[in-house]
Amino acid sequence: MVEVGASGSGSTVTERIPREIWVLVGSAFLIAIGYGLVAPTLPVFVRSFDVGITAASLVVSIFALVRLLFAPMSGRIVARFGEVPAFVVGLSVVAVSTGACAFAAEYWQLLVLRGLGGVGSTMFTVSALSLLIRLAPVRMRGRATGLWATGFLLGNIVGPLVGGGLTAVSLRAPFLVYAAALVVVVAVAGPLLRGRTGGTAEADAAAEPPARFRGALGHPTYRAALVASFANGWAVFGVRVALVPLFVVEAMGQPDSWAGIALAVFAAGNAATLMIAGPLADRRGRRPPTLVGLAVSAVATGVLGFLTDPLLFLAASLVAGMGSGLVNPPMNAAVADVIGSRARGGTVLAGFQMSADLGAIIGPVLAGVLAETAGYPAAFAVTGAVALVALGFWVRAPETLPAAPSGNAAGESLARCSATECPPGSAATR
Repeated sequence: MVEVGASGSGSTVTERIPREIWVLVGSAFLIAIGYGLVAPTLPVFVRSFDVGITAASLVVSIFALVRLLFAPMSGRIVARFGEVPAFVVGLSVVAVSTGACAFAAEYWQLLVLRGLGGVGSTMFTVSALSLLIRLAPVRMRGRATGLWATGFLLGNIVGPLVGGGLTAVSLRAPFLVYAAALVVVVAVAGPLLRGRTGGTAEADAAAEPPARFRGALGHPTYRAALVASFANGWAVFGVRVALVPLFVVEAMGQPDSWAGIALAVFAAGNAATLMIAGPLADRRGRRPPTLVGLAVSAVATGVLGFLTDPLLFLAASLVAGMGSGLVNPPMNAAVADVIGSRARGGTVLAGFQMSADLGAIIGPVLAGVLAETAGYPAAFAVTGAVALVALGFWVRAPETLPAAPSGNAAGESLARCSATECPPGSAATR
């Protein structure tokens, strides 16, 4: 809860985070637990089919590839049928495809099933983020997106630890548990979110025209967010999942359970700074935590492949996670500033998601090739360099934190663009 002074008076307006956002946060937590169960298991499970490192990385990339290709369609589905139906159907598709992975008998079956999971994943991701942006009060966007990301990260702390134990029992068990967790989310969150259909429809009556990707692309902060999202997808959703388990097991000679510990330590670092980054982004601006986070993440990730001591590797993973946690909430809040709270931003959000998916596609494959040809140090060093490129874009990006009281559309417009930053009449300025 936060108190915001009303414009032109000494009164205050008490803002609370809407109940539906807490539902999204809880759903994110359960979804992430399931994803964390599968993450340390998937590369090792794929290798059990007698394939190489690049082939194992491809199973991680195919999920992101389908998300990338299906993202524009997901935006249209959300616009046509609404956020809640897309959320429920998307999670159901992921539940079915993930459960079926436990029964895969050949490598190609895993590829197909993970691809189907990518279709459902992009549907519930776009719909959940769309709901989050439209429901969060303007001056609490950083905090709301931080809570949402924290739900994912706390789940990623619990998930890999449990997944490591399940792996000792069976490499197929984590897929079944993940599918069961998604069924629980659909059964509980679906009805709780369904009541927002009427609320969003009412808001649509006074909504601005939809934000367009081309118009948002005219804003330098949105461009910086795209590059940072690409770097985040490359490192966090790609290389971390595809190479860290293999590096820990094959290069460092640790047992399979250590792969889950390494991923959980990274997630713990994320969680340690996410709750700080959100409120900081709302008070001080989107740029400061993003700049610091990208710099820390780049250095810590770049040195991972050079470490041979397991404890030092865990320490560097913790620092890398902390850097990544500083980036997520302010970056998401900046995208929300560009879209505004009274317009649907399906295509803008789809483009933002696609940049992360593109990084998650290219990152594991390129890093996998580098690991096989030049070694793990080169693979992690290149990953750190990608984050440095994103840092260069954010150095030049303007601040988007709205200066006006919450709910002031003019204040949002001023936060999004200046006369020289966005073309007059563009969809970003509306």
